[in-house]
Amino acid sequence: MRGQLATYGLILMYVIPVFITLVLLEKLYGCFWKKEPFKVMDMISSLSSGLCNSVKDSLGLVFVILSYGYMVQHWAIFEIKATVALYVIAFITIDFYGYCTHRLAHSINFFWNKHAIHHSSEEFNLACALRQPVAQFVNMFTFLLLPAALLGVPAQVVATVAPIQFFLQFWYHTKYIGKMGFLEKIIVTPSHHRVHHALNAEYLDKNHGQIFITWDKLFGTFQEELPNVPPVYGITRPMNTWNPIKINFIHLWLLIQDAYRAEKWIDKLTIWFKPTGWRPDDVEAKYPVHKIEDPYHFEKYNTLASNNLIAWILVQLSVTLVFIYHLFSHLGSIEKPQILIYGVFILLNIYAYTELMDRNTKAVWWDVLKAVVGFSSIYYCGDWFGIGQIYTIMVALYFMVSIALTYYFKEVEEPSMAVLA
Repeated sequence: MRGQLATYGLILMYVIPVFITLVLLEKLYGCFWKKEPFKVMDMISSLSSGLCNSVKDSLGLVFVILSYGYMVQHWAIFEIKATVALYVIAFITIDFYGYCTHRLAHSINFFWNKHAIHHSSEEFNLACALRQPVAQFVNMFTFLLLPAALLGVPAQVVATVAPIQFFLQFWYHTKYIGKMGFLEKIIVTPSHHRVHHALNAEYLDKNHGQIFITWDKLFGTFQEELPNVPPVYGITRPMNTWNPIKINFIHLWLLIQDAYRAEKWIDKLTIWFKPTGWRPDDVEAKYPVHKIEDPYHFEKYNTLASNNLIAWILVQLSVTLVFIYHLFSHLGSIEKPQILIYGVFILLNIYAYTELMDRNTKAVWWDVLKAVVGFSSIYYCGDWFGIGQIYTIMVALYFMVSIALTYYFKEVEEPSMAVLA
């Protein structure tokens, strides 16, 4: 298991800079060629969400109820060798599995919580593709791969094809590629996925396919992008925060509150499995939640930020990347308890600076808590996870500077210096 995590961390070390480079190139194209605003805060929130997800995955915190390896080992009817044809079959099978899980995430209240983060951005770009869940700690849908297991598709084939299939979903999160001719009939294109991310009534909960659009056409969930209906992006109950960790649990917290407040026991028990967005009538009446009714007339979430604050948040993002690279490069050598502590610290760091992005009144205290965890880690390990005394001193200085600047931007900086970012 530890070796697998180390390999996964190594892969991410190569993949992350590629994704970030493509995100920046798209942003620069939109800014200089399309004359569109940069929306730096939304970009940082999306990148931070991707970093949270990669840290969570690298820590091995997902519990699998029924693994594919177990199914193929104990239930396979046939034994198939790993040929090129088999990889193709596995790719198609996993894509169908992805369609099913994706559709379930849009259809059932409880399952929507893990997917809401991906739709939370009110922009549509490559950065929003990186908004992946940290709230999924249990994988309950492996049973949908049962047909492949019964046929005897080897576990290593699925393990190879699954990440390839996942990474291939990145490119079509863009509004700068138009319709693609005959490919529109076969694969998921940017046009198809713009529909999927839109909150327009015409587009809501359509186009769940991940690689092949065929599944949507077969099962009645396909919707073409209409020339007279421009997609408006986001979700009907906006999250109104840049904090990706908060976003991961906002819908779940609403479900917990609604279940507690509901007067009927049947509502308390069934709310989790009702259609996405369903709330008991009595709860809806007493505790209304803001919902976008007109997608063409609503104010997108934004916060005030000076150029200095934006620069500091970019520094925080960069420092977080340094921490992540140090963690990933040492997954094979750092002890498991220390890995978990390091991972928690990184997530806390992201939480703290995104609270500052939100101009939250408690942002300073989150930064203080981050420093407490950081200094405690140094005391526990003897230095900063094996990097030596000089670099440990630099990390400690970073903790202090971070608290000071967070306090400055939240409590001292004049509001007149800030603009909508």
